[in-house]
Amino acid sequence: MAQSTAAPTPTTQPVTPLPLRALAPWAVFVGVLTLVLLYFVGAEQGATSVVSGEGVHEWVHDARHLLGFPCH
Repeated sequence: MAQSTAAPTPTTQPVTPLPLRALAPWAVFVGVLTLVLLYFVGAEQGATSVVSGEGVHEWVHDARHLLGFPCH
């Protein structure tokens, strides 16, 4: 006697949209973090230096050239 088994039907849950109020703080955080990173890669040397010495410059030296910032 052969039994017939039906394939299980997949059930899908409706996707609920993410409210803008929940997304806004994360977008601001990522934006500020991006600007800080861009500052350290692009402008952290010379007259605008926040950190004294050449440490930050040496850590981000290759990233400067990759992004097209002149450094020497």
